Amino acid sequence: MTSYDQEKPIATGFPMEAPMVPWSTGLCDCFDDCSNCCLTCWCPCITFGQTSEIVDRGLSSCGVNGALYALIGVFTGCSWIYSCTYRTKFRRTYNLEGSDCKDCLIHFWCESCALCQQYRELKNRGYDVSLGWHGNVERGMGDVATAPPPVYGSMNR
Repeated sequence: MTSYDQEKPIATGFPMEAPMVPWSTGLCDCFDDCSNCCLTCWCPCITFGQTSEIVDRGLSSCGVNGALYALIGVFTGCSWIYSCTYRTKFRRTYNLEGSDCKDCLIHFWCESCALCQQYRELKNRGYDVSLGWHGNVERGMGDVATAPPPVYGSMNR
């Protein structure tokens, strides 16, 4: 095997991974949206429930996720572990910069800031977070196909 053979890229048939993109706002930019910042400081279960419903694409509800977050917090004080898993899912869904370890550290040390950042990210992507997933789909924001795919020409001999 020559050095030339080692330098050639290997065609795997799999699409190349898209580059990671930065978050639209910083972790500590909480006061960019003061009303959400205050809501998250006093009742983080609401912000968590709203963002997690959109990340789950409506498969879970805001109320259930928020209540589970609150119950975990009341009985164990470790609701940050639950929200950390959603940050990882969120980051992977939108191909945002970060790592699993960083997600856990951010939620452990700055839970409110992390929840606010996720809320702002969805808002900056055009979602009305208060409407939930189904409300955003109805207004045309969801990643859901509403029409059949286009047909491109026909096969001719």
